[in-house]
Amino acid sequence: MNDAVAPVQFLSGVKIVDLSQFEAGPSCTEALAWLGADVVKIENPKMGDPGRRLRPGQPDTDPYYFHVFNANKRSMTVNLKSPKGLALVKDMLRQADVCIENFAPGAIERLGLGYDVVRELNPGIIYAQIKGFGEGSPYEKNLAFDMIAQACGGTFSVTGEPDGPPTRPGISLGDTGTGMTMAITILAALYKRRETGEGHRLQVAMQDAIMHYMRINFATQGLTGKAAQRGGSKVVGINNAPMGLYPCAPGGPNDYVYIMTSRANPEHWDRLLKVVGREDLIGDARYLTPMDRVQREAEVDEVIAAWTRTHSKHDAMRAVGEAGIPAGAVLDTMELQNDASFEQRGIMQVMKHPVHRDFKMPGWPVRVDGKPPMLTSSPVLGEHTGAVLGEWLGLNAQAVEALRADGAV
Repeated sequence: MNDAVAPVQFLSGVKIVDLSQFEAGPSCTEALAWLGADVVKIENPKMGDPGRRLRPGQPDTDPYYFHVFNANKRSMTVNLKSPKGLALVKDMLRQADVCIENFAPGAIERLGLGYDVVRELNPGIIYAQIKGFGEGSPYEKNLAFDMIAQACGGTFSVTGEPDGPPTRPGISLGDTGTGMTMAITILAALYKRRETGEGHRLQVAMQDAIMHYMRINFATQGLTGKAAQRGGSKVVGINNAPMGLYPCAPGGPNDYVYIMTSRANPEHWDRLLKVVGREDLIGDARYLTPMDRVQREAEVDEVIAAWTRTHSKHDAMRAVGEAGIPAGAVLDTMELQNDASFEQRGIMQVMKHPVHRDFKMPGWPVRVDGKPPMLTSSPVLGEHTGAVLGEWLGLNAQAVEALRADGAV
């Protein structure tokens, strides 16, 4: 085992029936699994979670999407359209602490596992639902994926160049971001339940969650009185120079460094001039104040870029950062994966999978007593069906085989 990581059992004993799929729900339950909960993923016996991207009669050539959202979980296959299969899940729900689902609107009710049904089975359960749009929204019945939520939640509108079209941010904030808001709320509900014994129904819409991540943009609107604008690599509402991306050697697609001087620290400008070898401009009236530099922003940017073009992004980040000025090289996924320090610290971990090749992926980033939680493999479809039925419901191997023969699992 990697000495940089350790099992975390904060949620040991918490049982979660995971009826979610793709990313938003699985992101939520994976966070809870990393923290020690027993997350049992209920999957269709034939193809499992659509996020597995299994192909009928062919080997799975793209397991990585499933890996990154389903580490540390167990998989149980159940035919929810079989009366015996549905009865099994209901028996599990009677014991569960949490149930989570993110099916299309109305689907969970049609399966016979809506909130009213589950609450009758287990009044203390935390019943969590993730949808694209919230109850009462005119789009309540609409389907949504990450990019739909981001478009409707506002992030497209503030991403891209000022004179260009709206652009989808490069991360799946709509899905994973929504999952994180639900995970935090589930933890709070579990904490409160220790006092009251009461369950709760938790609902979050992806559009609503994205608006939560747009708080700075709403603050900018409050200041300017108009809709938040796109700013490219600049930060709209922060009028300061130099600030932005500067090209570096040797000129590859990600050979840039982001440098940001702060209006709150006037020393940043003088320090930066020393780094780039332009001490002659210290005290120059043309660039003396932040407003002066904003008015001559193109000139200021060229002063910095003339230096960064002759340095690698790593050297530029190091030199500027050591001078006490915020700076960050633009790193791509391969550079991040190949940086040994992340694995040494347990932030990137290698998944040892029983079927697929080893896969290095980001783990849970919070260190607990000095070490991040240990990553375990995402489950093979139905890998834990027998074990879960034995542990949760006390069924023996013969009973499990009978259920298999009946098509219930």
